[in-house]
Amino acid sequence: MSLNERKIQILQAIINDYIETAEPVGSRTIAKKYNLGISSATIRNEMSDLEEMGFILQPHASSGRIPSDMGYRLYVDHLMQKKELGPEEQRYLQNVITRNVGQIDYLLEETAKALSALTNYTTIISEPVSQRTRIKQIRLLPLDSVSVLLVIVTEDNFIKNHVIQMGTVPEEDKIFTMGMRLNQVLQGYSLHDIDASVINRLQTELHEYRQILPHILSAIESTMRSAEKVQVHMSGTKNILACPEFSDIQKAKSLFQALEEKDVLVTLLQSSADTNDMQILIGSENSVQCMKDCSVITATYKMSDETRGTIGIVGPTRMDYSQVVSVLNGMVTNMEKVLKNLSKGNKNT
Repeated sequence: MSLNERKIQILQAIINDYIETAEPVGSRTIAKKYNLGISSATIRNEMSDLEEMGFILQPHASSGRIPSDMGYRLYVDHLMQKKELGPEEQRYLQNVITRNVGQIDYLLEETAKALSALTNYTTIISEPVSQRTRIKQIRLLPLDSVSVLLVIVTEDNFIKNHVIQMGTVPEEDKIFTMGMRLNQVLQGYSLHDIDASVINRLQTELHEYRQILPHILSAIESTMRSAEKVQVHMSGTKNILACPEFSDIQKAKSLFQALEEKDVLVTLLQSSADTNDMQILIGSENSVQCMKDCSVITATYKMSDETRGTIGIVGPTRMDYSQVVSVLNGMVTNMEKVLKNLSKGNKNT
């Protein structure tokens, strides 16, 4: 049985209508709305063939048809018409980026909010991570008589803090001097660069602080490891739970719990972490069991050649794929322009 032009037109009509209405689509609806020049009876016969081929499903005996995951896959890969962002959408995305670029954490939070507002789905963004995060600046600040705050600024402009507990904290000027010397030795180094020779140099230069130096070095290692872990920002969880597909309380609860698990979110974003291509996972293609009624579209954005993050949009399998792809492409383009300039500026300072 071949998938001829007529069947393709009917399948596309079913998908377009179901995306818009979330209601099973019958032959009469197609005949009235899509002007295919064929009768309802002919449309019903073609729909039966499409169902037999696995491209559509009939959820109830008396209802119309809905697309299957296989039908959506054919649509996404071969039938979907690409949308162009309108001038207002383009300006909106540009403003979100340029308005918040000085603070990357805040930028990603605002980007997640903007994407969830534009798409009406859930947005997940991972912070840009490098396998060799480098130190731009180290500071030590006394907090009280027994603790010191370690502040590390990375070359990608992320700020990481760590509270170090000590028996007794040296005087403020000594803590400041120690921070200055640490900065002189370790500036530009990644965690992988801090080997035995570097530690020996620190032990020599900071000999008078030998009792607290191990605490400081341990804190630096812990902080740098945390900087290389994936941090995730999310917005619009309620958007997807508002979709009629998740009106069942138990199904909605399972999905909500999954979206609260960081490991699940990282898994969702991992599919495109090592590629420049946009990835679209539809329904059963998702590895997370409770997300079999969802589709996830992910795209990678680069801050530099070594530093990249991922944006993911989560919606029902009935999501408006074309619109999401266009918005995601627009956001990635804007982010990369600004973040690459920011990264270059940071490395030149």
